[in-house]
Amino acid sequence: MDDLPTLFSDPAAWAALATLIAMEVVLGIDNLIFIAILTNRMPEHQRELGRRVGIGLALILRLALLGSVAFIVTLTTPVFTVFGHGFSWRDLILIAGGLFLVWKATKEVHHRVDPDPGPDMFDRKTASLGFAAAMGQIVVLDLVFSVDSIITAVGMTEHVPIMVIAVVVAVLTMLVAATPLANFINANPTIVMLALGFLLMIGMALMAEGFGAKVPKGYIYAAMAFSALVEGLNMLERRARNRRARP
Repeated sequence: MDDLPTLFSDPAAWAALATLIAMEVVLGIDNLIFIAILTNRMPEHQRELGRRVGIGLALILRLALLGSVAFIVTLTTPVFTVFGHGFSWRDLILIAGGLFLVWKATKEVHHRVDPDPGPDMFDRKTASLGFAAAMGQIVVLDLVFSVDSIITAVGMTEHVPIMVIAVVVAVLTMLVAATPLANFINANPTIVMLALGFLLMIGMALMAEGFGAKVPKGYIYAAMAFSALVEGLNMLERRARNRRARP
């Protein structure tokens, strides 16, 4: 176990902590967007509880994985090989999570763009989502994002206390931002479609990484930031147009 006073007297430890917190917060955005979109489909009186439980589960999963760092490291060891490429448990988790994310985002997009969805695989009987069903889907993606988050942390520092602090700070940030983000997404329909586009891109990136084609996360987040900026300008333009149209 690290000696905390000695550890945090080292400037390098503080630099590692700041860097890891920033990285964990950025990685948590993906998780938070999914939780916000999913809980907005729940009955209104359950949304706040759903968001808190979903983020709480994310924290529990991350801390549980941190408690078994030795096991986490083994997740990157190839368990079988196909056409010369070794697949580890982490790869399989990322591929499965990416597929789930692409399927879920595609289902939501289909529901929003089809004015009269027929009785096909994307049809749903109700517009709302039950608490248990929502939590089940959130747990699946929490697990995927938690594995990615903790493996990133392990790769950046060897000090477990730094990992724990960074993860807790990142999840607390998610908790604070969850309701404002969900309300903002719910109040702006075009933002919902943009967020679903983000989820599609993230799902494809997870699958690509699982198959060994690593996509630099900086490219992904730069694309997300640029898209968000353009949408923000569109929102300002619509508000200005509405103000000019008022008598």
